Amino acid sequence: MTALEIVQQYYEAFNAKNWKGMLALLHPEVRHEANQGDVRIGLEKFTAFLQKMDEAYEETLTDMVFFSEPQNKRVAVEFIVNGIYKQAEEGLPEAHGQSYVLPAGAFLEVTDGKISRVTTYYNLPLWIELVSKP
Repeated sequence: MTALEIVQQYYEAFNAKNWKGMLALLHPEVRHEANQGDVRIGLEKFTAFLQKMDEAYEETLTDMVFFSEPQNKRVAVEFIVNGIYKQAEEGLPEAHGQSYVLPAGAFLEVTDGKISRVTTYYNLPLWIELVSKP
């Protein structure tokens, strides 16, 4: 598979809530650079992050546009996050099932047929504004 196909399969698994399928596409030493917080290295830390996200958010990604480069190593993705905020996280607003629609993007790198880096960006102040509305 090409890097583009691997990343497309990763996001298809995400939208299907197929966490095992998603994790199977990650390199054991995956570097996860989330929008906020520390960089996480390794499949174990990514799995813990994914579990926490699944508890706090219900998300589906739409309007996905994928961009790849000629060396078949990096893929960029632009998408819309359609979510429900289920459980509050420390330092964030109280959760009571608020819905949100938020533009986001990600940059991924593929090494030896596995995703070795996931970098995600979104506008956190906008997300906070969206979930803070009564």
